[in-house]
Amino acid sequence: MHNSAAPCVCPPWPISARPLAEEAIKQRLTYLRYLEALLATELEERERNTIARRIKDAHLPRMKTLDEFDFSKAPQIAATKIHELAQGGYIERAEPIILIGDCGTGKTHLLTGLCVAACRQKRRVRFATAAALVNELVEAKQQLQLRRVLARWERYDLIAIDEVGYVPMADLGAEFLFQVIAERAEKATVILTTNLPFSEWTQVIPNARLCKALLDRITDRAHIIETGADSFRFRRTVEKGRTKTTG
Repeated sequence: MHNSAAPCVCPPWPISARPLAEEAIKQRLTYLRYLEALLATELEERERNTIARRIKDAHLPRMKTLDEFDFSKAPQIAATKIHELAQGGYIERAEPIILIGDCGTGKTHLLTGLCVAACRQKRRVRFATAAALVNELVEAKQQLQLRRVLARWERYDLIAIDEVGYVPMADLGAEFLFQVIAERAEKATVILTTNLPFSEWTQVIPNARLCKALLDRITDRAHIIETGADSFRFRRTVEKGRTKTTG
């Protein structure tokens, strides 16, 4: 009977090991110091990969950060407040954020920037427009998968619902939106953008009782940020037109 040695299965050698080894030789580091540096480098790489995965799984419409937001063109939005929120305390306290303003006033940019900040804190984030979320839930109900889909949405630390108020909702869609928000009340966080003042939400959710219940849930302990009525996009278009004219 012959005994054969078990094959040695080694973890993949980090790509950064060779340059680190060369630098360790130059600086005459001890083995312990070299291993500490190698471990720190691998941990940093794992953290970058985790953050990249969180951002990918969030399904953001585009990558926009708060650093890219021009607060000088939106004086009604308090930069200090937004940056304070970006630290993530509102997520730990399960406090909603509502961004209210006309089209083109930076609501989605701010929402996306807050989502990116949360992803960088390695939180589980999911973005969807209100219409896409409702359509997903209606389809799940038709396929007898509603409970499973709702459970998946409940697992996120933060969900961001964009464009509430752009498309009127049928009663079933409004009930699903209410269910998602109500399930997260005081337990997990929602960020929501809307172009309508609360007094006009019945235009989107005609069922007055359901509309009132939804507003009661989403505004409780919420950070309400008004982005105004002056469209960035329209202003940018006007400025480009002037540049072409003067050019």
